[in-house]
Amino acid sequence: MDATATVTPFSTLIRTASHEQHTEAETSTFMSDLLGGRLGVDAYTCYTEQLWFVYRALEEGAEALRDDPVAGPFIQPELMRSTELERDLAHLRGADWREGAEPLPATAAYAARVAECARTWPAGYIAHHYTRYLGDLSGGQIIRDKAEKTWGFERKGDGVRFYVFEEITNPAAFKRGYRELLDAVNADDLEKQRIVEECKRAFALNTAVFRELGEVFPLSA
Repeated sequence: MDATATVTPFSTLIRTASHEQHTEAETSTFMSDLLGGRLGVDAYTCYTEQLWFVYRALEEGAEALRDDPVAGPFIQPELMRSTELERDLAHLRGADWREGAEPLPATAAYAARVAECARTWPAGYIAHHYTRYLGDLSGGQIIRDKAEKTWGFERKGDGVRFYVFEEITNPAAFKRGYRELLDAVNADDLEKQRIVEECKRAFALNTAVFRELGEVFPLSA
């Protein structure tokens, strides 16, 4: 057995093991173009819509896991994003936004994997929970700031509410607490390794969504 698995906190292990995939997702062409202000608000709107499908899977799955010994401690209402995403989409697309909402193939695959883990493998669900929510609390703030400046959304208002965690007054303290939950996760070393692998898979699924968004919104030469 790898000796580091017993001494390295699991939160550190999961972060360092998925670093490469995390970087790949963050530096995708689509995200670089979006953050660089080179794409229009329609690209941002489509990205927001794709997020809604993933978060709907995450949060519909959460309900059944509240009392689960492994995933239960991670189900925290202040993290939930579906309502905020729906409010953003109503602002971006109008009240009937659901009628035209459609997941890209990569988004459908991502949401299906999240739902499958929620149904059959609570420890695997944690991997998706971690990659999404901690990412939103951290890097998501950069996207919010860029979106406000690029497309003129009201600061922390409609259009960017997804990135505003109103019930988390101290994000740094919340993230510390979340990492403590990871360190105390009810799983043996083998299961922890499987969670790490699922975390890598989550980033790969996310990157695939970015790749397809990049095909839908290519920069004109």
